[in-house]
Amino acid sequence: MRANARISFPGQLAALVLASAVVIPASAFQSQPAAAGTQDASPSTSQTQPSPAAAPLTTQSKEGFWGRVNPMARKKWVKKQTDPINDRLTELDEVNAKNAKDIRDVDSRAQAGIHQAQSTADAANQTATAAGTQAQNANTVAQGAAGHVDQLNAKVTGIDQYHKVNELDVAFRGSTGVLSADAKKQLDDLVASVTGHQGYIVEVEAHAPGHGSVGIENSERLADSVKRYLVEHDIPVFRLHAVALGNVPAAGSDDNKPVRISSVHIRLMENSLAARDAASPQGAVSSNGAERP
Repeated sequence: MRANARISFPGQLAALVLASAVVIPASAFQSQPAAAGTQDASPSTSQTQPSPAAAPLTTQSKEGFWGRVNPMARKKWVKKQTDPINDRLTELDEVNAKNAKDIRDVDSRAQAGIHQAQSTADAANQTATAAGTQAQNANTVAQGAAGHVDQLNAKVTGIDQYHKVNELDVAFRGSTGVLSADAKKQLDDLVASVTGHQGYIVEVEAHAPGHGSVGIENSERLADSVKRYLVEHDIPVFRLHAVALGNVPAAGSDDNKPVRISSVHIRLMENSLAARDAASPQGAVSSNGAERP
């Protein structure tokens, strides 16, 4: 029994030494991951409150036993290292998206303001153009009214204004009132000159020898003969104005002596207003004997 006890003690001592050698490294290996786990807790804590103004990212380059990377923990370690970067990138994307949205909002408001201002300017321009057109129309109407007033004034002023167009003397033989061929030719020319025209009158002054009522009666026969011939050739009666002057000299004559030859002095008078609306009588002869154009 003693021999067996002596033999077994050394064996037990060797087993105890061997077990101690194995237990010490194992405990050291188990304490190192715990420390590493303790060191890895700080990055995960910093990831919970990301901020654009946070401190620069710190990297943990050592992991595992004695600073060597555990091959079985590489994916987990890489994820721990890249999570803060991904969080920062996400924050930057959100900031960029917000900035882009703000820019679009500002641009849309600016475009809307520009469009509204342009619309207001166009409306004001159209209003100004319409006002200018109305002013021009009013000015045209006013000018037209002024022109009508001027025309009316001219008509009123010239309603009884006549000027001499032609004059002639028709000679008679004696006081019987018989028209000669030459006298008829003169009256025919007068009728032709006023055909188709308006605004004229014919003044007839008859002169005949004889004192007092004798001369007046003789001149009346001459005036009636001329008037009758003109009316028969389409000269309206209202355009004829005749007077029997007896032996009184013709108006404007230089000779104040009583007339000794029977004659009828005829003046063709034209209204100044009618002269603007129609041509003067064709072939009218002026007072100096020249034919008017």
